[in-house]
Amino acid sequence: MTQAPTVTHPAEALILAKLAPTVVERARQVRLMCFDIDGVLTDGSLWYSEHGEAVKRFNALDGHGLRLMRESGIAIALITGREGPIVAHRAADLGISMVLQGIRDKLAAVTELAAQESLTLDQVGFMGDDLLDLYAMQRVGFAASVPNAPGYITQAAHWVSSREGGQGAARECCDLILAAQGRLAAFFNPNAVILGGVAQ
Repeated sequence: MTQAPTVTHPAEALILAKLAPTVVERARQVRLMCFDIDGVLTDGSLWYSEHGEAVKRFNALDGHGLRLMRESGIAIALITGREGPIVAHRAADLGISMVLQGIRDKLAAVTELAAQESLTLDQVGFMGDDLLDLYAMQRVGFAASVPNAPGYITQAAHWVSSREGGQGAARECCDLILAAQGRLAAFFNPNAVILGGVAQ
């Protein structure tokens, strides 16, 4: 168990006050945070063009949160069961290099990523919303979900966002982890620099 960080900004205190100590401790250990795409970073809707290309809508708040995590030294991975160029484009926009598409066994993927980063699964988090995410959520140190996920998924989570997928849920998760680790306060400094310029 790591020593609790000093809370240095009211925003951190506000976030942490709403959380059970066990959730804060789990979030404090996270060094690699993995996110599902559909239903977590998007609202799960898929729009198809006349040529059959799927279109997804991402949330700028989530993107900013992922950038803050990266700037704080927490690795980010995107793991999705679907395949397509849109996810790769969004990941490139955010500077995320760990992008795994067409993944059915997400636990195996998470385990491999943890090994590559020299981490244990206790130091890994996963945010998901459906059956493909369940086994990974059950094994990582910090499991997160969204309120519109099926009940058997949210029951497996250590924490469930108040916002739905694609509506800032991932940003909530990022803020929680950063606050738990005492890293969020630094970004209230007007001189703080976000990787890649404007964070979106």
